[in-house]
Amino acid sequence: MLEVGKIKIDSAILAPMAGFTDSAFRLLCRKHGAGLVVTEMVSAKALCFKDKKTAELLRYCEDERPLAIQLFGSEPDCMAEAAKLLMPYKPDIIDVNMGCPVPKIAGNGCGSSLLKNHKLAGQIVSALVKAVDVPISVKMRIGWDKESICAAEFARVLEDNGAAFITVHGRTRDQYYQPPTNLDAIAAVSRAVNIPVVANGDVASAQDARKMKAHTGCDLVMIGRAALGNPFIFNELKCAENGESYTPPTFYKRMDVVKELCRLECENKGERLAMLELRRHLPFFFKGIRGAADIRRRCCAVSTKDELDEIIIDVTALYEESKEG
Repeated sequence: MLEVGKIKIDSAILAPMAGFTDSAFRLLCRKHGAGLVVTEMVSAKALCFKDKKTAELLRYCEDERPLAIQLFGSEPDCMAEAAKLLMPYKPDIIDVNMGCPVPKIAGNGCGSSLLKNHKLAGQIVSALVKAVDVPISVKMRIGWDKESICAAEFARVLEDNGAAFITVHGRTRDQYYQPPTNLDAIAAVSRAVNIPVVANGDVASAQDARKMKAHTGCDLVMIGRAALGNPFIFNELKCAENGESYTPPTFYKRMDVVKELCRLECENKGERLAMLELRRHLPFFFKGIRGAADIRRRCCAVSTKDELDEIIIDVTALYEESKEG
């Protein structure tokens, strides 16, 4: 359990993932036990310039709460103004991205680039804390590269400037998403600050979460790629935390969830756009089914709900054949 202001986060957090964690997927993860969900990252500059695409990233429903909106940017004044513009959306938390490794973000002085400028990072957090009356959190990495691991020092700067909690992805910027996750660096952050620490990186099961907590002393874990095709992981972790038995979903339950995600996406975005969004998700749901290579290819071209229904029928037939074999 993590308490942030008036918000209680009772289980693992869904990480923000560009192209994946839209309103429909966040709601699905909340239904399956996520303690907090975070939007895809939103550009502070785009928000200030009233970009229409940014408004779509901010779509949410009340059942997703508690909800954090993630901002990225490198100018304190612009970040503060953007945070004020977010207030009509009533975010429970505003999270600042100081970990994104991709060149178009880090190359513009945002995301993980801020790991090289502790003073500016602190100024951004301070400006946000002064601008709005909601908790400010930060998602960071452990350093720019293996020669400049600075997680503990950086975290202290964030705490000193008013961050309510910190999420640490245990990799450097140069690693992107390659193993290993540096648990010692996350542990150093836990020892360095007095605010809650959330650990992120390679947690794909309740066993992984136990190992992460035991090694790092973190308060909670954040789940990213392990939730793709598997929103049930949050319930698995929640059951483990509560000492309850966990029953993995059946294949048929998984297919029901695919249909539910399709329905939610279509309600939010209309069928054409929804099916484009689903192309990213479907291969994860069908991963591991014997003989499903052709199914995954079809998933990448699906364009209607009827086509998806046909895919689910064919996947089910493959699954049942594999059971008989």
